[in-house]
Amino acid sequence: MTAVPEISLNNGRSIPQFGFGVFQIEPADTVEAVSTALKTGYRHIDTAEMYGNEKEVGEAIAKSGLDRGDVFVTSKLSNDAHLPDDARAAFDLSLEELGFDYLDLFLIHWPLPTRYDGDFVSTWRTLEEFYRDGRARSIGVSNFQPHQIRRLHAEAEVPPAIDQIEVHPYLTQEDVRAFCAEHQIAVEGWSPLGQGRELEDPTIREIAERIGKTPAQVVLRWHIERGDIVFPKSVTPARIKENFAIFDFELSGEDVGAISALDKNERSGPDPDTFTGS
Repeated sequence: MTAVPEISLNNGRSIPQFGFGVFQIEPADTVEAVSTALKTGYRHIDTAEMYGNEKEVGEAIAKSGLDRGDVFVTSKLSNDAHLPDDARAAFDLSLEELGFDYLDLFLIHWPLPTRYDGDFVSTWRTLEEFYRDGRARSIGVSNFQPHQIRRLHAEAEVPPAIDQIEVHPYLTQEDVRAFCAEHQIAVEGWSPLGQGRELEDPTIREIAERIGKTPAQVVLRWHIERGDIVFPKSVTPARIKENFAIFDFELSGEDVGAISALDKNERSGPDPDTFTGS
């Protein structure tokens, strides 16, 4: 079985650098998709309360025959549950839906600076409770900008282990990645293939043709070479397997640089500084 590299977190734990995402996978398709991923060798599953498929993720893991400790599972707090008591109830429901007594990683999904009086710090302090009682082995944030993480560093006690942000060749996020590297925060890249737009880029296609890999494999390998954590999603068994087949080759430094130079600061998702969560 392919050995997936692991990234060390700032709390002494580690996370598989490559995983399987279930965003926009319908609940009816989730068990089969996650089961295929686990059979392929994925050991890191990324879900969220708002995806509506936590229950099916848990079912697939239970059916797999794998020990719970062998699969790293992330979920994220609903945007409608930032108030501390709501966050506690939402976290309890996530564990119930998944059928787990702990999560490997739990994230605040969005900072929502225009809601809850801009107070994501009290939400973060609630996640610290889950961390301290062991029901969340690690805690982190998603879509947070450096100025928002600085607030957590100043006003809370446990630093985020992860910042999950939109990253792909047309949005390389060098400033956020540099900040996270400076503060020992691991970066996860969502939408790692840029919703497929970059796969037609001439630079990426040239590299793929030259080394005999698909454009998607080249882009996923670019993320790995840069040290980010990624979790592409698919419901197609052949694509799930193809995405995983990126550990038998490396990109040259020149190829990594050429792909990074494609940056257009072009988001496919919302701006974290203005997103209201609805």
